[in-house]
Amino acid sequence: MKKRFRNMIGLTSLAVLGLTLVACGNEAKDEGATADGQTEIKITWRDTGEHDNLRKYLNEEFIPNFEKENEDIKIVLSPITASEGDYFSKVALSMQSESTAPDVVAEDSFMLNSDANAGYLTALDDYVKEWDEWSNYTENLKAGSTAQDGKLYAIPGTSDSRGLWYNKNVFEKAGLDKEWQPKDWAEIIEAAEKIKATQPEVIPFGMGVAKANGESVSMQTFEMLLYGTKDTLFDSETRKWHVGTDGILSSLKFIDEIYNQKKLGPSLSIAINSNYGSVMMQDKFPNDQAGIILDGFWNTGNWSEGGAAPVENMTERFGFAAMPTENGDEPGSTTMSGGWTWAIPAKAKNKDVSWRVVQALGGEEAQVKRAMSEGNLTVRNDSAELPEYTALPFIKEATAFLQNAHFRPADDKYPNVSVEIQNMVEAVATGSKTPEQAADEYAKNVTRIVGEENIN
Repeated sequence: MKKRFRNMIGLTSLAVLGLTLVACGNEAKDEGATADGQTEIKITWRDTGEHDNLRKYLNEEFIPNFEKENEDIKIVLSPITASEGDYFSKVALSMQSESTAPDVVAEDSFMLNSDANAGYLTALDDYVKEWDEWSNYTENLKAGSTAQDGKLYAIPGTSDSRGLWYNKNVFEKAGLDKEWQPKDWAEIIEAAEKIKATQPEVIPFGMGVAKANGESVSMQTFEMLLYGTKDTLFDSETRKWHVGTDGILSSLKFIDEIYNQKKLGPSLSIAINSNYGSVMMQDKFPNDQAGIILDGFWNTGNWSEGGAAPVENMTERFGFAAMPTENGDEPGSTTMSGGWTWAIPAKAKNKDVSWRVVQALGGEEAQVKRAMSEGNLTVRNDSAELPEYTALPFIKEATAFLQNAHFRPADDKYPNVSVEIQNMVEAVATGSKTPEQAADEYAKNVTRIVGEENIN
């Protein structure tokens, strides 16, 4: 991000200037205050680059409205431009010191347990007890913001679902039904093969496989496949991890079939690239150069007016189908859901003031405006009923997918296991390991990470 950011003015510097400042909120602190007596609140999130929709929303919508109503608070944007994996390590490093910790931080829900256990986050239970809007939040998303110790460490900011995006122009040329809904994995392969046969220049099927793309590979590719089998990644009751299952092998064989056996995926120069997502969703797909892509609902933000690749008639050009189960078994489809949250670091200087900002970020109208900007699902039940939200493209489909949603394990070992998933998927996609070899290595590495007593 090529923005200029205001430097935080420390207490020592202010003392030298002889200024007497009083912080806002319930805390009598004056760290992070401006010369005008305002309290500066630094917000940190992962900036995705030139077309970052959250940055655009914060600058154009949230900050002007918030600062107008809260003249005692100054919002300072402090994003981290990095890959997913690098963001998590960089933001964790920043939260280790009072001098670098942001006041409000965007936490991916799957990182909450490990960051809470590391002591980086503030428990918010006492805050939400006094917040009359908390009851409007979707219950299962509240659970996703609660760590193993039973405490709430974040407020849900976005939710999402995943499915199969398909290009209707490509489908028409392939002789495929433009109202497509595959019943099983075999029908996905069949459609991709027809695209390949009729349009050699088009990428028939895409799914993320590069470990450089981090968590998206684990969640949007492997777990979208695995949870369509009869197996799961983790048993939440026994707290044990599953390895060596038929579902793991089936998922890897599907990846192998797409990338190696039938060569239906993008070239490795695209697939093993950290820019895979933007190349596929902002270039290939809207330009009719890709047929089917396993990805998330948020891509509508790319194609909306002001997005990275605006498409005027997206609902006519594209379709969004549910990801079927492997063999069409009940419930027939599956999706993974997660999302970003807003948390307050343990070393934040003005926690009460930070909470006021978090409340505003999670307001009813703010939730809808952010969802519209980013192409995400709202986390509030009341927001979901507002007319501007229900009119969003593909919102009905994306919301319906949540009926069969699964969530990543609420276990602090998950981030480490996720890295092994990414290694396993890339190894199969590149052909460096067979599905069997990759599954065996995954089993060994996960056993080492979680301990043999935690393997099922």
